[in-house]
Amino acid sequence: MAKKMQVVFASAEAAPFVKTGGLGDVAGSLPKALKKAGADVIVMVPKYSTIPDYYTQQMQHVGEFYVSLGWRNEYCGLERLDLDGITYLFLDNEHYFARSYPYGFFDDGERFAFFSKAVTESLQHLPDGFQCDILHCNDWHTALSPVFLREFYQGLPLYERVKTVFSIHNIAFQGQFSDTILNDVLGLAHIPNAARQLRCDSSSINYMLGALNYTDAITTVSPTYAGEIQTPEYGEHLDGVLRRRNNILSGILNGIDTVEWDPSTDYQLTENYSVDNMEGKAACKAALQQELGLEVRSDRPLMVMVTRLTRQKGMDLVTYALDRILSGGVQVAILGTGDYEDSMNYFANKYPGSMAVRLTFDSALSRRMYSGADMFLMPSLFEPCGLSQIIAMRYGTLPIVRETGGLKDTVIPYNQFTGEGTGFSFAHFNGDEMGDAVFRAARLFWDDRDSWNELVKHAMTQDFTWKRSADAYIDLYRSLHPDVEVMPEPEPEPTPAPVSEPAPEPEPEVAPEPEPEAAPEPEAAPVEPVVEKPAEEEPATAAAPEPVEEESVAESSEPKAEPVAEEAPAKEVKAEEEKPAVKPAAKKTTKAATKATTAKTAATKAATKSTATKTATKSTAAKTTKSAATKTATAKTAATKTTAKKTAAAKTTATKAASAKAAAEKPVEETEAPKASTAKTTKAAATKAAATKAAATKAAAAKTAPVKSATEPAKPAAEAPVEEAKETKPAAKASTAKTTTKATKVSAARKTTTRRRSS
Repeated sequence: MAKKMQVVFASAEAAPFVKTGGLGDVAGSLPKALKKAGADVIVMVPKYSTIPDYYTQQMQHVGEFYVSLGWRNEYCGLERLDLDGITYLFLDNEHYFARSYPYGFFDDGERFAFFSKAVTESLQHLPDGFQCDILHCNDWHTALSPVFLREFYQGLPLYERVKTVFSIHNIAFQGQFSDTILNDVLGLAHIPNAARQLRCDSSSINYMLGALNYTDAITTVSPTYAGEIQTPEYGEHLDGVLRRRNNILSGILNGIDTVEWDPSTDYQLTENYSVDNMEGKAACKAALQQELGLEVRSDRPLMVMVTRLTRQKGMDLVTYALDRILSGGVQVAILGTGDYEDSMNYFANKYPGSMAVRLTFDSALSRRMYSGADMFLMPSLFEPCGLSQIIAMRYGTLPIVRETGGLKDTVIPYNQFTGEGTGFSFAHFNGDEMGDAVFRAARLFWDDRDSWNELVKHAMTQDFTWKRSADAYIDLYRSLHPDVEVMPEPEPEPTPAPVSEPAPEPEPEVAPEPEPEAAPEPEAAPVEPVVEKPAEEEPATAAAPEPVEEESVAESSEPKAEPVAEEAPAKEVKAEEEKPAVKPAAKKTTKAATKATTAKTAATKAATKSTATKTATKSTAAKTTKSAATKTATAKTAATKTTAKKTAAAKTTATKAASAKAAAEKPVEETEAPKASTAKTTKAAATKAAATKAAATKAAAAKTAPVKSATEPAKPAAEAPVEEAKETKPAAKASTAKTTTKATKVSAARKTTTRRRSS
């Protein structure tokens, strides 16, 4: 059996345990998508003391080992936690990780050298027989793992098959330290090739440079950023090595967790909304304006920023253009901390009611700003991928971005001629260009609200799920390990489609349900020959051309009956009839009568179709069957109005004899159907039918003397049909016995009719 792809994903942070930026989001979401795409994944994270107790209490100690770090021999424990189908291994060493914050300490070089070495060493101690195929490292914190793997573990059989992938999330943070740790901490000073590939100048080493030289594949978080970092402008002095190794460099766009970031279910919003119902967004905007102390006006566009207040995020441009933007009628709200706090406070005091600043980080407020704003400003100097603009689009807030890195890959500029796009953009790092882009968006908001709303829908329906990213990473893994199988087990995501298909088909499933109750049908076999003979002779009687008139009358009075199939009503009547049948003989007789009536001409079939549809809506199966038979009889009476009155009377008599109970249950409907088609001929036929019915009832009573319950309700059937309709249930057995006896009368009546017509 082929081995399944097994990936170890190493990161200095991972949501929901620890998160300081985009890396935590990626490490928290991408492994889940990789598992769904068909790989087994273990995520390795330092066990920081800041991890909530809720998670640490669930961890299980699964192993421990010692890590040699220069002259040190440091303890490392493995704590396991399974969450959402992913196995997390926390590397425990309180000397290095029991800190108040993940980064920013004087010994960060030593701390994350230990983490990188511990990740490599732990590949021998993985639980459940996990054998690593791909070691996926992220940013400078784990950049030394590929170096240690090749320099210290190369010859071991377990490590021979391990391929490394290194992802650059932000090339500005590279992990540069004094070269004194090359020997004291890393233990690599005696290996000239290792020292040469780590050294970035005469006195410094660069962790990320080492990873770029040693890894088997390099990825960045967007295709555009992959090209930009190969230039001196964006490469941060690593552009040379990236150009040299560009054959293994690729850009894979990040995604977001569309379940977590969903305006239709986000409980932190003032009011939920979706792309199909945007009413809640207006309420979110009004609530946000009120919360921030802005003028509550729906006619003024509200532009927000949720960011670090640094030059990299474009705050130079914002400071330059804010006077123009605020005086032009656009409201601005900013959430964040950083180097430009005083400048932002200045504008907030200068433009009260139009400008609001919150110098903090508030996750709940950020969500309310994403949902309540009309525009989201992100004029970054450089942006590897960026998640804020994706979240803004998800919440129906149009982004205004500079065309760099992932911003260029995720935001499609608005085209006023075709209506395409998902936001607005500008190319150069220039304050005037940024201001122009802001007012292009504001002008569309003011002048063409329909186009604005359409643009919002385009933005909200973009696919930024992690599935797309995971598929690209799986392809990369397979290129490194073509011999390893990728088994997309949870990829049965198409299964919801088949489940939803049966939903609209409950009606066909209900129809066959009564059929199993028709098992006693064979018992009525002896009665069939009596009814089948007249059924064969019947076509001769039904040759009259008049039924065309009856069909038109039936269609005008019952237009809803047309779509029903001709044979379906007969089957449904039969199936529903078998439920109330107490004795098989009566059930078979009624079925035979239905056969005879369906053998009529096309016009009579149409009438039957119409009446059968009517009866199908009745509450009980018994009423449905008898009503269908009765209405078919009245339709025949109307269809043969041009023939002799005796023929119509005989036919009506025969049919009503076969369904005496039906006549009792539905006297009102029986009278209404003829009125819709008729004439005086029908009234005459009805008079004769009543007389003949009474005679037939007496004959049936004489033959079925043993069935006492049948003879008593038979007489009121002719005299007071309205009263008898209420007593249909107690007379069920009577109908069974009566129908068997009257079958012979039906045959005789039809034969007589046939002879008269032939003469």
